[in-house]
Amino acid sequence: MPNVKATTVSAENPQTYEDVHVHAVYDEIAPHFSSTRYKPWPIIAAFLSSLPTGWVGVDLGTGNGKYLPLPSERPGSVWTVGLDRSRNLLEIAKRAGGVEREVVWGDVLDRPFRLGAFDYAISIATIHHLATAARRKAAVKRLLESISPSHGRALIYVWAIEQDELSKRSIPGAPGSASPEPEARCSTGKGQDVFVPWVLAQPAEPKSKARRKGKTDSQTAQEETGTREGTPPAAPKVYDRYYHMFAKGELNELVIEAAEELGLQVGEPGAGDGPPRSGEAVVYGLQIVQDGWERSNYYVELRRWKQ
Repeated sequence: MPNVKATTVSAENPQTYEDVHVHAVYDEIAPHFSSTRYKPWPIIAAFLSSLPTGWVGVDLGTGNGKYLPLPSERPGSVWTVGLDRSRNLLEIAKRAGGVEREVVWGDVLDRPFRLGAFDYAISIATIHHLATAARRKAAVKRLLESISPSHGRALIYVWAIEQDELSKRSIPGAPGSASPEPEARCSTGKGQDVFVPWVLAQPAEPKSKARRKGKTDSQTAQEETGTREGTPPAAPKVYDRYYHMFAKGELNELVIEAAEELGLQVGEPGAGDGPPRSGEAVVYGLQIVQDGWERSNYYVELRRWKQ
């Protein structure tokens, strides 16, 4: 498998950079990519299982929609709308779980929904495809704005620079890496900008009917066997996908900065000076319910509140 390569993002036009190294790639590899993405991660499945019946949410960067049918033990008890930039992946997502789903072609940096429209939101393996810290922070803001300011819940997953022993990826510059390349780290000294290859096997060309015409089945079989043995298969095509691999603590800092720029108080409700007195303004806040590292990913679960 080709190696992960360090890269430096062009600061001139990060949108164009993402168009080339993220969006165009996923449209090309959509069917093959989808065939490898079918098993829900345990913490994500548990989060969706914990939601009250009747809640409506959004999956920002839904891909092939594998989380849209969850929770599997209560199918249909909550309803998740899927949003993605890849039309080809959305074609797959709209029939996730064998049921017609609501999917939206859109960008996680836009505001396609009214503020506070959803009870919950998930962003799984999406924000790490945004090419600058400012754009990643903006995506977190859009997520926080999309959920209810009084009870909205959210879960974010991103790839970690610290990969486990089961990962096929060796990240340049990561702890234990044999070939650190610190010049490719982001300007704050956190995380790592890389290209992660996707190897797409090329299908063999079928033998035309014209070439088989007039041949017996035995002759055709012998010819085709000889062709397969004598002709090497088409070389697989390799697509480089851009990722920002997050360092320890980076995701939480991003969430806190985004929340504070939205005017939210970060912490548990009641952690300040108590409820507002008569005539005082309502306080809006954000609680980090849990965070951690799981199988080469960092995650954070969030809850919005007001008092």
